[in-house]
Amino acid sequence: MNDAATDPQGQIEAARATRDGSFPSTRWSVVLRARSADPGAGAALAELCRLYWRPVYSFLRRQGNASHDAEDLTQGFFAMLLDQESFATVDEARGRLRSFLLVALKRFAANEYQRGRAQKRGGAVMHVAIDTGDAEEHYTAELATGLAPDLLFERQWAITMLDAVLAKLREDYARDGREDLFDALKGRFSADGDPALLGGVAEQLGMSESAVKVAMHRMRQRYRKLLRSQIALTVESPREVDEEILHLFKVFGDAG
Repeated sequence: MNDAATDPQGQIEAARATRDGSFPSTRWSVVLRARSADPGAGAALAELCRLYWRPVYSFLRRQGNASHDAEDLTQGFFAMLLDQESFATVDEARGRLRSFLLVALKRFAANEYQRGRAQKRGGAVMHVAIDTGDAEEHYTAELATGLAPDLLFERQWAITMLDAVLAKLREDYARDGREDLFDALKGRFSADGDPALLGGVAEQLGMSESAVKVAMHRMRQRYRKLLRSQIALTVESPREVDEEILHLFKVFGDAG
């Protein structure tokens, strides 16, 4: 199972305390304002779609589609979304990428079912690289939750967000040659005060317990900034970042 799912509550908790004043310029609001008038906006939306395709796939699977049909429908959805005519109809009232995608996906799925057909396999232009094996692994892991399609989309959205943050955090540590430290501390954000755990990590890495505490504190700080930056890419204003973090709490609370 993915790294984010090992301790999602701890990772979200790690993001609560710190507010970073910066707000990235390559955010969802840029896509909303530019629309089809700016080719760069379409590229930005395509990049966001490539990152967040898994919730779309999970939603379509939970609606009863076989894996290959869900894959085709996912490709068809993004092909429709990235089409300039469709892109030009983005409603700025839906200022969050998460909400926009879910509304657009419901409409797309309803239209496909109404027509009584999905796109023929291989017939769509492949805008998004989908790892079907990875998608099925995540979907199968969620079957026991019995979540409705909407809630499954939300939960997969949150897990995808956490996965992206962990991947970026690992890149940072790998760049400094500290992969071992990252691997030892990841997934332990909510347990950094456990003496037994700290002792085990300290022995594993040849560090003192106090040094492990400092390392955990620094990792939590970096994680907070990265998660806030990741969320900022999908909302329209800085004030919505905190609201999205609270939403992550709610998603995992409902699923529990």
